[in-house]
Order: sequence, then structure tokens, then C-alpha cells
Amino acid sequence: MASGTLTGFGNHFATEAVAGALPVGQNSPQHVPFGLYAELISGSAFTAPRAENRRTWMYRVRPSAMHPAFRTIDAGRLRTAPWSEGETPPNRLRWNPLSAPDRPTDFVEGLVTWVGNGDVATRQGSAVHLYAANRSMPDRVFQNHDGELLLVPQSGGLVVRTELGRLAVAPGEIAILPRGLKFAVDLVEGQARGYVLETYGQPLQLPELGPIGSNGLANPRDFEAPAAAFEDPDRPTQVVAKFLGQLAVADVPHNPLDVVAWHGTLAPMRYDLARFNTIGTVSFDHPDPSIFTVLTSPSGHPGTANVDFVIFPPRWMVAEHTFRPPWFHRNLMSEFMGLIHGAYDAKADGFVPGGVSLHNCMTAHGPDRTSHDAAVAATLAPHKIDNTLAFMFESGWVYRLTAAATTAPSRQPDYDACWDGFARRFPQTLSGASTR
Repeated sequence: MASGTLTGFGNHFATEAVAGALPVGQNSPQHVPFGLYAELISGSAFTAPRAENRRTWMYRVRPSAMHPAFRTIDAGRLRTAPWSEGETPPNRLRWNPLSAPDRPTDFVEGLVTWVGNGDVATRQGSAVHLYAANRSMPDRVFQNHDGELLLVPQSGGLVVRTELGRLAVAPGEIAILPRGLKFAVDLVEGQARGYVLETYGQPLQLPELGPIGSNGLANPRDFEAPAAAFEDPDRPTQVVAKFLGQLAVADVPHNPLDVVAWHGTLAPMRYDLARFNTIGTVSFDHPDPSIFTVLTSPSGHPGTANVDFVIFPPRWMVAEHTFRPPWFHRNLMSEFMGLIHGAYDAKADGFVPGGVSLHNCMTAHGPDRTSHDAAVAATLAPHKIDNTLAFMFESGWVYRLTAAATTAPSRQPDYDACWDGFARRFPQTLSGASTR
């Protein structure tokens, strides 16, 4: 069985685990090599523009259609928008990391939805899930009909076994799993924790570079797709499907991760965030955080994303006469942040690896008082922000909380206090100046 990776975001790949398994010159010949079955998976409409069309031909041991009827099961703490549970106040919110499970829990069982927006039925919006797992998935696979998934491990490496091959994903890396692709998650270290973005809308893509030019940010060549690697044990496997927010299972007598060869543009991808080419100012002030965008899911409104995936990696700070941390701000876009490791430069404490924060549309936020005072007093010499990796899921839609997030014991009740105590520095003698 083949192993390894293929490189390039949006490329047309061709790979076979057995030499000669890929048909030559025809996608669905009458007789597929080795008695395999030809099957197409389309991640876009058939008539989508060629540059946006995502589809892959698979040549597999058995067709995906070979399964019994699904039966509904409890979705646990997994939710799909829209929902009306939980209160969503106009407050800044922050939570400590998700606790480790106290019973055997695999990746699917360990998913808990925190926030979301839009409507899965109309393919708008997204959801953010957290996961904490302590068990692999040897005889269970997951298929998400509702959206594309972006996995962001925070603690513990994963091996993601998909229909199209395997990807090892460690903290500091991400994995993109296309809508509808079957996969299983194995744990490298016995415990794992992290974040999952589910986008109901357009698939994630690289942002346009505009005046930046043809290079910078995330380079297409650094995205890796798996080479074909099939599994072929004739042992019972449970397929767990998520469709319109409901979970359902079907028991099949074989392993469905049995694609021997494939070619196309729809593929799972891995990306090492350390390869992101950060762009910044070399004079004064600093650009908007959009310069840190790794991937974007466009909306129907140009320039306003359904959801962006933005990172804050190690980088040099050299701007003169400039308040260097993120400034105080209120945004149209809603921000859900997480921390993979290290410390975030706008928060002195309280925002810890594995934790999350939510600053919804037009909610005032920015550096806490300790970080602000330190930045104002700092001697502005070039220095490197190092040993850190934070990220943001930024959406043009307001994030609604789930009941799990609202009632979580990890919610920090005193988050607002980090902005207490900013001294008035405007002179009292000028208080009446505006009335003169």
C-alpha cells in the first residue's frame, strides 16, 4: 500500500496504491483494472467554473452505495446551525480548556459544539467544535454531509485515515477534510485535544493576495494531500453520518476506506502552520489582521467571508512610533479565538493553551490593562514574538452560543475584569474645551 504525500493546494492529483490501478484515458471504463469500482465524489456543482470545481474519481474495492439503511443515534453535544438553545449576550466571553474525558471517548464522541451561525440547509455559516478524545477509531468511520471540516490539534497528534489515504497531523499543523469524505481518527499519544471548524458554505480556499503580489501568506505548494493507501479487512465497520445535524449509523461488513487509486481536485490536505509567510509593516502602524489569513470560505458578498482561518504565529515586530499589540477595536466580523501554545501578545494571563474566547460583532475588546501599559512603556526596538501560536475563526455572521458553552464550568466569570482600571489621562482642565 502506498504512503507519502502529494503537494499543492487545488492541484489535480493522480495516485495509486497498486501499480496499474488507475484507468488510462477514461474515468469510468467498462472494465476497471483489478475489478475495482469507479466512483465520483463531487464537492461542487457539476457546472462550477473549472478553477472552483472540486471532484475526484475513486477506484475502490466496493462501492460506497453498499450499505444498509442508517438509524438515528444521539448526537451528544454536537450541534448544527440553526439552533435556539443557550443565551448569546453582547459580552466578551472566555473559557478554560475542555476537560479530558472520564470514559473511553473517540474523536466523534468527544466533539462538543461551542458556537455557530447560519443555516446548514442553505449552506451558509459555520460552527466551531472542541474535541477531547482518549480512544482511536479502528472500526468506526465518520462522514459529514453538512460541511467541510478544518482540524486544529492543540495537544496530542492524530493520524487521520481517509478514503483517499492517511495524514499524520500534529499540534502546529492543520487538516482539511472535504464534505462527505469518510475518515477515522487515531490518537498518537493516547490523549488528544483541539478545535474543529465546520463550514457549511463555500469550501476553504487560499485568499487572494491583491497588492501583496504573487507570493506570501500560505503558499499552495506547502499543502499536502495523501497518496493512495487503502484498507481491506473484511471486518464489520460502523459508518457514522452527520446529516442536517442528526447523527445516524449504518453497519457494513467491510472497511469502507478501500480506495486503491484516485485522481482529482477534491482531497484531504495537511498544512504546517510554521510555513506561513507572515507579512507586516517595516515602517509605522500595522495592517489589519486580515494579513494573517491562511484560508477563507467566501460568502456571497465580496470581501466579507463566511469564515476566515487566521493565525498569529512567531514574527518580528519593528514598527516605529507604534502601539504594537492589537489595538482596541469593535468589528463587524465576529471573532472566535484559540491558543495552541505559548502566550498571546494582547493578554497577560487567563488565555491559556486549549482555551477559547469569543468577541462577537461590535463587541469592544483589545489588550488587557497589563498588556496595554507594558506596550505604551516599551522601548521600541526590533524584537521577535516567539514561542506562540494563536488562531482566530473570524466570521461575517454573529456566533450563537450552545447550551454546552453557556453552562460550561470552564467559563471564566471574571473575564471583563481584565479591562478594569484604565486611568483617565485626559486633563481635567480641558474638560470644557469642546463647549467654547
